[in-house]
Amino acid sequence: MRTAGLATACGCAALTSLAIFGSAVPGVASASSSASTFGAAQADSRPYAPPTPKQSSPPPAAQSDQSCQPETKPEHAPTDESWAQKRLGFERVWPLTQGQGVTVAVIDSGVQPDHPMLAGRVPPGQFIDLTHTGKRDCAGHGTQIASLIGGRNMIDRRIPLSGVAPASRLLIIKLQNQDAPNNNDGALLPAAIHKAVDGGARVINMSLKVKNTPELLEAVHFAQKRNVVLVAAGGNQEIPEGENGKAYPASYPGVISVASLDRDGARAESSTLLSKVDVAAPGKDVYAATMQGGYDLAAQGTSYAAAFVSGVAALVISRHPDLSADQVVHRIVITADGNVGDFTGRGMVDPMQAVTAVLPEENGPASAPPAAPARFAAPAPSDHRTRNLAVAVTGGALGLAGLAAVAGVVLPMGRRRGWRAGRVTFPLRQPEEEVESVGPDGGTIGSRS
Repeated sequence: MRTAGLATACGCAALTSLAIFGSAVPGVASASSSASTFGAAQADSRPYAPPTPKQSSPPPAAQSDQSCQPETKPEHAPTDESWAQKRLGFERVWPLTQGQGVTVAVIDSGVQPDHPMLAGRVPPGQFIDLTHTGKRDCAGHGTQIASLIGGRNMIDRRIPLSGVAPASRLLIIKLQNQDAPNNNDGALLPAAIHKAVDGGARVINMSLKVKNTPELLEAVHFAQKRNVVLVAAGGNQEIPEGENGKAYPASYPGVISVASLDRDGARAESSTLLSKVDVAAPGKDVYAATMQGGYDLAAQGTSYAAAFVSGVAALVISRHPDLSADQVVHRIVITADGNVGDFTGRGMVDPMQAVTAVLPEENGPASAPPAAPARFAAPAPSDHRTRNLAVAVTGGALGLAGLAAVAGVVLPMGRRRGWRAGRVTFPLRQPEEEVESVGPDGGTIGSRS
């Protein structure tokens, strides 16, 4: 491995693809060189030796435009949902957000823009080629990573495969080309980060590892100061690189460093034991798009794990656009499943919790609870004291009115008599005759008086 070079932290993607589809991709020198450049070199960890250009060869850009055209291959598509997609369950978040409004920069080997999962997702203005070798993916690695982050949901084609944030905006930055004789990707990474920030990225995925340099550290600080979430592969054990084998930029503070897990939720055997790790994600036997236009079970590697986490970051930012980059990083890390093991950080990332959890430290309002069932209001209990008071007030008012009426008659009469007592004669009441009630049979049934 070149000291200034780049090694993607994934399994030997190109080698796996070639084995599945049965023929080499034109322009790829060999499976081993592909593996060592873009992969964990699980099958071959020999140092990358770029092919020696012939004297009569055209410039790299022209050469790449011809050699990077993949052969047309029938789709080799999964029929069952992958274990990684089932385990993460990110489809449950889609009623809330699919990553819309968020730009994710994928710094890698480019993409195959006509792949069904990526067709229409990467317009020409969103593909920046720093290698000047053409806007294709000659290694296949970038196509895989982009499909996991923001690939189209293929369920309408009866393919149970989708990117984590299918509505996010992909910004592709190519800094590695399989056929370029003078790759200088380690030096290009700082420039790629600057391009990503200038392009409006809120998330930058770096499924790669390079040496620690002042230029790279400055670029990382540049992005962090501009509220960008940085996600990087934690690195694989097969490719020691840099200071004490640590992976950069994953080892920088504030960068989400991701380890890879297998189907059992344990750390994959190739995942780093040297770099810092914040969270983990699926990174073994992961289905992804291939540069031949189909799909394949990619080899193991932290590259794929990082891609899943970048997709989750896009979901979080889309749902909570006012959060700072530091808050997004904290939310993703603190809501992981907590299944802590050696070099797995806080455990498996949890998309649903990362998006919906209420964190008191954010001082934000909780999500509105579901509406309660409608109930008819019961009549208000009567207050007997109020009712009695109303009766008393009404009775008192009537009494006063009666007294006023009597006073209106009595007072004038009293003045006319000089207030002398008068006499009133009451006639004697004569007893009424008894009246009998006669029943139907002629008998008396009662009387009243």
